[in-house]
Amino acid sequence: MSQMPSATIALIGALDTKGEDFAFVKVEIERRGLTALVIDTGVIGEPSFAPDISAAAVAEAGGSSLAALRKAGDRGAAIGVMAKGAAAILKRLHDAGRVQGVLGMGGSAGTTIVTTAMRGLPLSVPKVMVSTLAGGNVAAYVGDSDIAMLPSIVDVAGVNSISARIYTNAVAAVCGMATATPPALATKPLIAASMFGNTTELVGKCKAKLEAAGYEVLVFHATGAGGRMMEKLIGEGYFVGVLDVTTTEWADELVGGMLTAGPTRLDAAAQAGIPQVIAPGCLDMVNFGPRENVPSKFDDRLFYVWNPTVTLMRTTPEENASLGRILAEKANASSGPVAFFLPANGVSVLDSPDGLFWWPEADAALFDAIQLNARADISVDVVEANINDDAFADAVTTKLLNFLTGER
Repeated sequence: MSQMPSATIALIGALDTKGEDFAFVKVEIERRGLTALVIDTGVIGEPSFAPDISAAAVAEAGGSSLAALRKAGDRGAAIGVMAKGAAAILKRLHDAGRVQGVLGMGGSAGTTIVTTAMRGLPLSVPKVMVSTLAGGNVAAYVGDSDIAMLPSIVDVAGVNSISARIYTNAVAAVCGMATATPPALATKPLIAASMFGNTTELVGKCKAKLEAAGYEVLVFHATGAGGRMMEKLIGEGYFVGVLDVTTTEWADELVGGMLTAGPTRLDAAAQAGIPQVIAPGCLDMVNFGPRENVPSKFDDRLFYVWNPTVTLMRTTPEENASLGRILAEKANASSGPVAFFLPANGVSVLDSPDGLFWWPEADAALFDAIQLNARADISVDVVEANINDDAFADAVTTKLLNFLTGER
């Protein structure tokens, strides 16, 4: 077998209770010609083999000592300390160029510790977590990072015919990622755009126009995770402008849907002071799971079953008034150029004159709140079109391009 290019993989976990598993993985990494740098996070007992970085060093980096954690016997507190320490050490190692990828294995405690450390690394650094929790909702562990969660199938409790295959797959994945070289692409200034199924047509048109003008457009699916990731990358300085035409995640945040991006959605561009164009795309809908799982308090509302696992609920005039105020307040915090565009014939495919969610009074409440609460120097243009029409795509794209070239 040809040897992979050299790289070092940080291998993080509890060597006191899962030492056999980590010893196996260490050998597999080294068998491929890479280096395993082992970080021990075990608190209960002594490691089954000598790590490169001890649990005592991790505890110290987390603001305590291993002896104190053992004496206290507080498992929750110990997890917090070891997570903080592992994060500090891993970031330091990565910043020094000593690790090119991370692999962790564990149950609930191990997953918490290792993914906390992983989330402190930049995007694109390979991160693979073999976890007993990976078959469920892993949003709390992945956050706005690019962690690859691999179900352990059986518990991380020794090497057997099943776990050996899973561990080998995990090693192959992280080693392959760490040694892969992406193709060289032409460098263009980046623009972030938000999109949903009901604004796909709009964003496709805008993307084509912006790319023709010499920009690269990164599209983020407004599913909560997509909005959080967009905010993260905006904050890290990746983009020169933002086309935030699908702000639907705020409807889920306000009403209690499943695709919320949290209360900081729309903050990053304002804080960065970069040009942004905002539209109330898909604020006519709140997202829930299967229809039978929608909370009973919403039984009298208007629904559309998008697919067997997604149910859309029409927002009300009262909710839309609140959403309009929130969007205006977010834009008001911006130190850079910002503009609103409002589609008079609906904010989604469903919210069009022939659509199920067409409710002019609800849209009027949304638009009025934006116009009433936006700063006097922020332009708010009403376009006589549906959000997916050519006229609306032309308006928002032209405005963003004007911002980017210094025109207001």
